[in-house]
Amino acid sequence: MSSARNPLFTASCLALVIISLTVVVKKWHFGLRGKASGADAPNVDLTRDKLLQQLKERQQELLPFYITPPGQQLAGDSALFSNVDTRRNETPEGSTTSDIGCRELRGMTVVDFLGAGYTKTVLKVVLQQGTDVALKSVNEQGTDMMSCLEDFRDPQGCQELVSFKLRKEVVLLQRLQHPNIVKLRGQCQDSGLVGGIVAVLEQGTPVQMIQLLQSPWEERFRVCLGLVRLLHYLSHSPLGSVALLDFQPRQFVMMSGELKLTDLDDASVREPSCRTDSDCLLQFPLRNFTVACSANGLCEGLNEMRNLYNAYRYFFIYLLPHQAPTTLKPLVDQIMNTTGELKHSVNETLEAFEEVLHVFKSGLHLQNMPPSIIKEYAVVKEMRTAGNMDYRCWPSYEQQACVLSVHNALEAAHICSSHPQCTSFTLSSQKTWTGRLLASFRSGFSQLLPDVSSTVYMRSAKA
Repeated sequence: MSSARNPLFTASCLALVIISLTVVVKKWHFGLRGKASGADAPNVDLTRDKLLQQLKERQQELLPFYITPPGQQLAGDSALFSNVDTRRNETPEGSTTSDIGCRELRGMTVVDFLGAGYTKTVLKVVLQQGTDVALKSVNEQGTDMMSCLEDFRDPQGCQELVSFKLRKEVVLLQRLQHPNIVKLRGQCQDSGLVGGIVAVLEQGTPVQMIQLLQSPWEERFRVCLGLVRLLHYLSHSPLGSVALLDFQPRQFVMMSGELKLTDLDDASVREPSCRTDSDCLLQFPLRNFTVACSANGLCEGLNEMRNLYNAYRYFFIYLLPHQAPTTLKPLVDQIMNTTGELKHSVNETLEAFEEVLHVFKSGLHLQNMPPSIIKEYAVVKEMRTAGNMDYRCWPSYEQQACVLSVHNALEAAHICSSHPQCTSFTLSSQKTWTGRLLASFRSGFSQLLPDVSSTVYMRSAKA
């Protein structure tokens, strides 16, 4: 049995994190006491006590992330923060989640500023071996730090207090592992090297909704499908039902066409407590929802509902219905109706998305397409065109040409016949993430060249 599944190991990890954080707090506590003297001592004591109380509260906030709900197992080793490299944390599947430590960050080069918020700064850096990663650290000029310094006037204490959000995020990234969550590549706590604690993450690009709106429906569906798969995982995670309290497109990045959650510091792993049903109210700008208060005093299912409706209002409503294939629109409309009214659970919503994916990949939505249309085209195998006269169509995989995904040559012929300017199209071995072929449509070309992976279909001239 691995140590990650041993209750004694879990208890020891929990004890270690409490001890290590308590030592830091006490070290700061007694250091500050030594500086206080004279008439200012009472005010300093009061300020110190308030900051100390907040530090203790942050410690308590981390505890649920080290406690596994009954009947569930740890997702991986709980690598706790210390002043040494934390590396080689093995998951149950044997994959490495943290292989970059303080040593690997020496000699890094900052190449881009990716963003900053109230608490954290994100930089794109290149390590000495040439690896691109995202580096998250405490934002020394951020709102949280400035507010803390104004209240407590203690840089060391404020650094410790503000860093708790980043600590929480690292712990969650260790515990929550899913294809639609960025991978934690490593971490370091070295004030001399990196100025405190940093998290090393996969490098993605911020979500640009305008760019997504201009992309083919297949790619937009991929984003929504990945999001639903993520929400399904969060509803049944090793920590219980996880709510994303700050659910915004800016909390996500894109990596090779996949949507990935990158900001977890505002996640909650507890369902809201309640006394009556009125305590289980979920409020949005245009809609309110409620669930019944359970016998154990929890709003069970509220976290899942919050995530699902936020996915609907921030992603589905913009990306899913627009330009959906005509024969898939009934299935898509049903998804929009059920999520907009929260009539279905995340399990049922995922099933609906997977059904759309199956129909789209298998070509079942094309069964009523007349097969005779392909007879209007002359087929030239193992050839490609040159000197192309391209035209634009939307949404295309290429901005200056008309490149669309198709299930087969029959669907491509149907598209070409519906475009007045189309005289030919080419199918190659290039495919999309669903396995569909990419077809290039054009209004003319000057010559044919040999290409064993390409087939040209030329539209017959009508008399």
